[in-house]
Amino acid sequence: MENIFHHVTQDVKEIFGSAAAVPGGLGVTPPAPAALAAKVRTLAPSMTRSMQRVAEAVAADPAGCAALTVTGLAELTGTSEATVVRTARLLGYPGYRDLRLALAGLAAQQQSGRSPAVTADIAVDDPLADVVAKLAYDEQQTLADTAAGLDVVQLSAAVSALAAARRIDIYGVGASGLVAQDLTQKLLRIGLIAHAHSDPHLAVTNAVQLRAKDVAIAITHSGSTGDVIEPLRVAFERGASTVAITGRPDGPVTQYADHILTTSTARESELRPAAMSSRTSQLLVVDCLFIGVAQKTYETAAPALSASYEALAHRHTPRSSNSNTTSRR
Repeated sequence: MENIFHHVTQDVKEIFGSAAAVPGGLGVTPPAPAALAAKVRTLAPSMTRSMQRVAEAVAADPAGCAALTVTGLAELTGTSEATVVRTARLLGYPGYRDLRLALAGLAAQQQSGRSPAVTADIAVDDPLADVVAKLAYDEQQTLADTAAGLDVVQLSAAVSALAAARRIDIYGVGASGLVAQDLTQKLLRIGLIAHAHSDPHLAVTNAVQLRAKDVAIAITHSGSTGDVIEPLRVAFERGASTVAITGRPDGPVTQYADHILTTSTARESELRPAAMSSRTSQLLVVDCLFIGVAQKTYETAAPALSASYEALAHRHTPRSSNSNTTSRR
């Protein structure tokens, strides 16, 4: 009788952690197994310590955790059943049962022959060959994680807004400012009016001029950079369409964003600050935006690109050897 009661209790707990228990949870499509590891790496820094333990456990041993009940995983991580369910939901799964299915799928993918992850940090005395290998792996992982976690619906909406924009303002400081400049240059070459702003005062004074049909883009890995949030807020209040490219989908910047594009980063270390890997993922997202806009505006974008290439062609033509040599007497 006691065993029957135990199984019934487990079933109730499993149901509690399913879509039926989530308001609006029915019809929600949970992330694919391939996106699970990416979401753990992206969201873990913003989780509570107890939720981090759950996230780290499922990422480290998806096969083992897939075999555990919600109670078993709570006991393994020294947390509570409620914490396990909250972690599952934060990762994008309606409940723990959905997370277990994703873990089983991820375990199957890993057992199919995928090479083991290189997780060692770069050390001060690492040979350059090792540095190259570790950085290459981290960059590849960051790009894969960003691609897996990127919401294509949000991306498509942002592309449509940019393609129809009268004017585009892009905000970013530090490494994110370099990404803002990169996107601006790309958009200018296909005939769009775009401005990159790294000065917070100029960003705000320009944002005041934005209206409906304009687009403002904020690029901030932390999601809490005040110099980027303030102009985005002003643009939002002025009626412009707003986009946030951020590594923290729950960060303050997102409250003023109509469209949120999430980036991923590799683990931060002493010799690899967050700005390095965040830049890599941000560049992937802005490249996706640019290609999407170029596709959508192809009839005008293609001639504009051709014109820009022709305008610069003479700067890439090697000079003849005669013009570069002087006679020696």
